[in-house]
Amino acid sequence: MKIALGADHAGLSLKNEVKRALAELRFTVTDFGTKSDTAVDYPDFAGPVSEAVATGTHDRGILICGSGIGMAIAANKIAGVRAANVLDVKSARLSREHNDANVLALAARVTTTPTALEIVKVFLNTSFSGGRHERRITKISELERRRDI
Repeated sequence: MKIALGADHAGLSLKNEVKRALAELRFTVTDFGTKSDTAVDYPDFAGPVSEAVATGTHDRGILICGSGIGMAIAANKIAGVRAANVLDVKSARLSREHNDANVLALAARVTTTPTALEIVKVFLNTSFSGGRHERRITKISELERRRDI
C-alpha cells in the first residue's frame, strides 16, 4: 500500500514518528513535507497529499497539523477525498468501515504519539464495510459533482 504523508510545522515531529512506523510496517511512503519546523501553511501540504490519493497514485493519505482540523478541511476540498480528523482508535476504525475515509488527519497537539501510531495502524488495516454505507458514499460523490450551489 502506498501512503502519501504530509504535515505542517506543528505536525513535523509526529510525522517523522509516523513515517518511521510505516517503514517498519513495510508500507511505501512518499513524504510531501514539511521538512523543518519553520512555520508553513497546512493547505500547501494537504493539497499535494490529497491529490495523490484522489488521482490514485497513492492508496491513502495521512496529514498532520496541530489540531488535524485545518488539514481535514483543506483535504476535503479535493474531489474524491474523504478526510477524517481522528482523535481516537474507535473513530479511526469507524472512519474506514462506515465512511471509506482515504485520508487521515491527525492532531499533533492533542493526540499522544503512541495513540497516533495506533490510530494509523487501525486506519490502514481496516476495510470499508460497504453495504448500507455504500449508498452514502455515492451521495457524497454526488455532492462533489454539484455545480449549482
